[in-house]
Amino acid sequence: MYSYADRVRAVELYVKLGKRTGPTNQAPLFPREVFPRSPGPFIRRARHSTGYERELVTGLWALIPWFAKEPKLKFLTNNAGSEELAEKASCRDPWKRGQRCIIPAASFDEPNWETGKNIWWQFGRADGAPWGLAGLWNAWTDKDTGEVHESYTMLTLNADHHALMRRMHKPDPKFAPDAQDKRSVIPIEAGDVDQWLAGTVAEAQHLLRLAPVEVFVARPIDASE
Repeated sequence: MYSYADRVRAVELYVKLGKRTGPTNQAPLFPREVFPRSPGPFIRRARHSTGYERELVTGLWALIPWFAKEPKLKFLTNNAGSEELAEKASCRDPWKRGQRCIIPAASFDEPNWETGKNIWWQFGRADGAPWGLAGLWNAWTDKDTGEVHESYTMLTLNADHHALMRRMHKPDPKFAPDAQDKRSVIPIEAGDVDQWLAGTVAEAQHLLRLAPVEVFVARPIDASE
């Protein structure tokens, strides 16, 4: 459904410049697929620019927090609930410092359990544009080697009352149907990217919302594809 060229366009649309930073042993800039704890591209406000620029970075999709002892994490930090950014130890400082990023994607996948077994669904945009998903980034320095490790996490929001996204993920029988804490990624519209990357915390907070159902085009993934 989405070609390699679509994935390249997803990055190029949001970065608006050819500047790329990160470690010298970077993964391919336009990976065909990105999985948790694997390298992927993200876009942020340029760290060392005196003005406002965007820069494209390759980093680990699993935020390495300041208190980590090593870059290989023993706990999951690929997603972070937006409701707890100001309190969660791994996200509190990046959120307060405005270390927000855009994760470009031609599409993303979610599990659907309505049949009683997992069937993966793919989500694109009805307008054919790529997604720019909300995230936080961090740069962690190894005290022994001085090596800088770039990483990021994808922000999520409760979707219990979203007509489409509440259908995703496995239901938990311990909770009522309307209190499952189903989660969804948070799209940042192209016109809001500058506010997300360079705005105040309060301005960014206003962008933490789910996309309307009509923005999505979703379908089960055919296993034969």
